[in-house]
Amino acid sequence: MKKIEKKVVPNETNAWEALDKQAHESAIIFAEKYKYFISKCKTEREVVNYLLKELEKEGFRPLEEIEEAIIGTKFYASTRGKILAIGVIGKKKVFEGVRILAAHLDAPRIDLKADPLYEDSGLALFKTHYYGGIKKYQWTTIPLALHGIVMLADGSKIELVIGEDAKDPIFTITDLLPHLAQEQMKLSLKEGIKGEELNLLVGSLPMEVKKDEKEKVKAAIFDYLKINYKITKADFISAELEIVPAGEARDVGFDRALIAGYGQDDRICVYATVRALLEAKQHDYTNIVYLTDKEEIGSTGDTGACSRYLEFVLASLCELQGETSAAAVLRTTYRSKALSADVSAGFDPTFPNVHEKQNAAIINQGVVVEKYTGHGGKYEANDASAEYIGYVRDIFARAGICWQTGELGKVDLGGGGTVAMYLSNLGIETVDCGPAMLSMHAPQEISSKADLYWTYLAYKAFLEN
Repeated sequence: MKKIEKKVVPNETNAWEALDKQAHESAIIFAEKYKYFISKCKTEREVVNYLLKELEKEGFRPLEEIEEAIIGTKFYASTRGKILAIGVIGKKKVFEGVRILAAHLDAPRIDLKADPLYEDSGLALFKTHYYGGIKKYQWTTIPLALHGIVMLADGSKIELVIGEDAKDPIFTITDLLPHLAQEQMKLSLKEGIKGEELNLLVGSLPMEVKKDEKEKVKAAIFDYLKINYKITKADFISAELEIVPAGEARDVGFDRALIAGYGQDDRICVYATVRALLEAKQHDYTNIVYLTDKEEIGSTGDTGACSRYLEFVLASLCELQGETSAAAVLRTTYRSKALSADVSAGFDPTFPNVHEKQNAAIINQGVVVEKYTGHGGKYEANDASAEYIGYVRDIFARAGICWQTGELGKVDLGGGGTVAMYLSNLGIETVDCGPAMLSMHAPQEISSKADLYWTYLAYKAFLEN
């Protein structure tokens, strides 16, 4: 019965105890490399640029340069700087189905408005618009950095990262002192800080001009930007500037078993999927890691999972293998299998009432498999079939993966979405699979080093099956 139960039920062993001494050491090394990755890559563009450099080192080539898709061919395809498909051709033809690990590159943040800079009471500030589901009050009074690009009038591109180096200035969003916040503290957490109050403090030193000149601080900031970056007021309209927490990812706790860092939802899965692809053994089926943008705002646009970029990649591969019929992509997707690589809500003992603990994901109990997402009555969910869950369970059992089930909170309280439903819409069998996380969508999220490593091993086992 014990042998049967190992295949029937998820592993409830502590994820650290499930690792032998050598695997424990490997998990620590793996986590250190991951911490470096999320410390350096805080925007979707930065992730793509970082990965493209790594892929070139590993012998991957642009898909448009591939002349023949034969076994072992390594390729990548990217567009708009915010979406990336990485693959290795298997023994079988692409239209016989592929194996896909899909994750998203974007994370909740604060963006600048198109005309952001203003001055009030001797202070220069940027007007902002938050991106994704955030608790606005969490973004006040913390060190913030400015990342992004600006397209100048002459067509040149300026890349900015300000606030990460120890010699850089940081930026911040102010909040009321408790002595004057009596009315504010009567409001709900959601209303305490409004979207239009997320104004970024960027300067206070007036420019040396005539005494009757107005808005001297604003003028000084524009002068600084012009001298140092050639940026003018008009250039902000063609800019993508993101406000993110400043600083590197850090270990948490006396035992250093946890990781604190920004953007772990979903870059922990991005890192694990890519590492799994690079290190997986050659397989019968073509393996693809598909990384998209805009998941935090509905997977919309030409770089989101709602776009047709995956179909474009699959059609290109089919064409390279001599399959040019209109039905080729449909045959490919309906024969394919995928894991939607995304994080789950970890059970927080400080806030137990929002979870149904029996079905909640627990930190340090391995990778989480979520049969369905959505909210309420499974609205806007991907609900994987019993057959497909059985398929994934069998893979994990044979590979000895430490895994658990989970869902996003109580039925009438929680809920959320991933890219899974968009893969399913294409006919691809899909289920959500990723590590549990605490403080999800906060400026600093918490993950487990052991869960990270088991997630990587789970993805690798899926690709090798």
